[in-house]
Amino acid sequence: MIRNYFKIAFRNLLKSKGYSAINIGGLSVGMAVAVLIGLWIYDELSFDKYHSNYNRIGQVWQFVKFDVEKSSYNVVPLPLADEMREKYADFEAVSKSAYRSIVINNGDKMFSKSGQYVEPVFTKMMSLRIIAGSENGLKEGNSILLSQSLAQSLFGNANPVNSIVKINNKTNVKVTGVYADLPHNSTFKDAQFFAPWQLLTSTDGSVKDADTQWDQNSYQVFVQLKEGVDFGTVSAKIKDSRMKRANPPGYKPEFFVHPMERWHLYSDFQNGVNTGGLITFVWLFGTIGVFVLFLACINFMNLSTARSEKRAKEVGIRKAVGSLRAQLASQFFSESLLVVLIAFVLSVFIAGLVLPAFNELSNKQITLPLANPFFWLVGIGFSLFTAIVAGSYPALYLSSFQPLKVLKGTFKAGRFASVPRKVLVVMQFTVSVTLIIGTVVVFRQIQHAKNRPVGYSHHGLIEVDMTTSALHGHYNALKNDLMNTGAVSGYSQSSGSVTVQYGGVTNLSWPGKAANAVPLLMSNNISHDFGKTIGWELIQGRDFSRTYATDSTGMILNESALKLMGLKKPFETILNWGGKEYRIVGIVRDMIRESPFSQVSPAFYVLNYRNTNVINIRLAPQLSASEALGKVAGVFKRYDPDSPFTYRFVDQEFGKKFGDEERIGKLASFFTALAIFISCLGLFGLASFVAEQRTKEIGIRKVLGASVTNLWKLLSTDFVLLVLISCVIAGPIAWYFMSGWLKNYTYRAELSWWIFALTALGAIVITLLTVSFQAIRAALVNPVKSLRAE
Repeated sequence: MIRNYFKIAFRNLLKSKGYSAINIGGLSVGMAVAVLIGLWIYDELSFDKYHSNYNRIGQVWQFVKFDVEKSSYNVVPLPLADEMREKYADFEAVSKSAYRSIVINNGDKMFSKSGQYVEPVFTKMMSLRIIAGSENGLKEGNSILLSQSLAQSLFGNANPVNSIVKINNKTNVKVTGVYADLPHNSTFKDAQFFAPWQLLTSTDGSVKDADTQWDQNSYQVFVQLKEGVDFGTVSAKIKDSRMKRANPPGYKPEFFVHPMERWHLYSDFQNGVNTGGLITFVWLFGTIGVFVLFLACINFMNLSTARSEKRAKEVGIRKAVGSLRAQLASQFFSESLLVVLIAFVLSVFIAGLVLPAFNELSNKQITLPLANPFFWLVGIGFSLFTAIVAGSYPALYLSSFQPLKVLKGTFKAGRFASVPRKVLVVMQFTVSVTLIIGTVVVFRQIQHAKNRPVGYSHHGLIEVDMTTSALHGHYNALKNDLMNTGAVSGYSQSSGSVTVQYGGVTNLSWPGKAANAVPLLMSNNISHDFGKTIGWELIQGRDFSRTYATDSTGMILNESALKLMGLKKPFETILNWGGKEYRIVGIVRDMIRESPFSQVSPAFYVLNYRNTNVINIRLAPQLSASEALGKVAGVFKRYDPDSPFTYRFVDQEFGKKFGDEERIGKLASFFTALAIFISCLGLFGLASFVAEQRTKEIGIRKVLGASVTNLWKLLSTDFVLLVLISCVIAGPIAWYFMSGWLKNYTYRAELSWWIFALTALGAIVITLLTVSFQAIRAALVNPVKSLRAE
């Protein structure tokens, strides 16, 4: 019987090739979207699960209170790690950590790579898969573990274990192991090496000092709990570790352990409360996937029920010869299942075709797990679920026909038979219009932030990290040599990238500052010419100048810092920082160095050549970038011949600040386009059916003098009205969700009325384009052919 059901189903598919193609095409696209989103969600939910101790690993964070709200930071004082190790028995392992970029070379092979300095227990804690050497390799002071890709670059196919490589052109270390490259969905995926903490403290005096300083918050601490220990319990124990010591700071740090299973998806905190994070996008795209699949199912329902009259006699005859309603429903359901299975196979093929583009959009490295039986098991279950959703209503509707009316020829679908189809079309376009509005709002918010004044000129500006000592102590010589090439119009040094705000202080005092106030001001060490090089905007006072020897105790504030201090006469005010007095010499426009969607933090700048580690260079505009960089590279090679010349364009680094929002916008637009395609596909099929159903009516109207335009209006009006209703429903829904989303940003675009109006107009135009082909085609048919049977 089941075999017979599928045979009849297959014949019906061949009999109505056009409608079958629309049904299968729409379902396959919808299922392909669901497959892609499912793989993306699985990748997100499995983040960091590569590490076998995943559910017991955590990172120590702290809440600090600057003035009003608590802020969260994943950097803590290093002595806390020693206290946790010695004082509490809850921890199986504790490791200090510091991210660093190094120049590493083996003979003439030289690379600039990023990695981490950690303690020996880190290797086992993170379950690194050692493919050569020993997992205990970091116990040796002058050692290093290389990633498989870095080892390949340095040594080719040779075994690198026990080989000597040089770090930053001054320290020889032994390769004690090679670990497999970490997967793309690991927090540590970019770590190309791991080196012992002992090596860092022996080569960097500031880190050695920080090992005993409770108020130095620049490093990370990772822990592994013992079996059965709860993260909340240990967080309560270490919470007040700093406040219990002498001279507790005014920002009142509260330490806690953030579990690895929440690092990726739950990394947002607001006033000491975890408010979510990327999990929002998991829910968002999961919801989009469900809706897109639902749109495809609606197409199937609509076209199946719309053509009910063509199968009415079949139902009547089957019931007359004894078929039960359940048997008929099973037959129609088997047809749905056949269509869905064919669509699923096609969806896998489509997903495979678009996966490279999808990976580029989503910044993923997802693959189709075709060899995994679990994937096919889930696929079969997914197909059955889709078949039930798409096929249940048509099966129940078609099997409900009364045989007496059908066989007597008195069966008519009825005036209200099209109402469910119209409701489903309204639902389809409500979803599509909502997605369109959401996508427009996302891109408008991105553009709004991009149009925000940056406060400096980042075009033609490059940065070079001073990773080796060869570049330190040669400011004037290096500057003169670069300027003499004609390729450089500006040169300076700073304590960090102009696109990132690194560290802040709470001990800056000024007249009128409240005794209990603990504001955070971002501190920046710069050289002369910094402002000129980056092109910052002075709004009061002057820039640092070599003409004034007193500028060594001068300070430049940004607008936010001046506003925070509330100084009426800033240039007559003496500030105190670290026991040293400073005078304000200038006020600059706020520069966007953090998120372009948030407020600019109060910041100040002081002259300090000793603590700079980034070189800022303005390329001469009269030369091409490649020509200018070639000349600049030649100068750097003279000063540091053993290091590769690596640089970054500031405008590109600034552009990365929009990465997450742009990625979400592109993914949303991708899925929205597919949703519109599926909706239009269904509309096209329905328009085709309506035109076919009203063939004789159109013929009679033409005979009576109706023009093609009149007939086009007749066939298009109903569909346009349905889309207008969809727009009316979608507007408030989109406004509610997108206004809530925009509230996450301090600096945000307005939700303007014209977005809704233009979207509605666009939806109507798309509808008319979709329906018009069938409408005009039907209107142009010779009425003689239409009425031949009468």
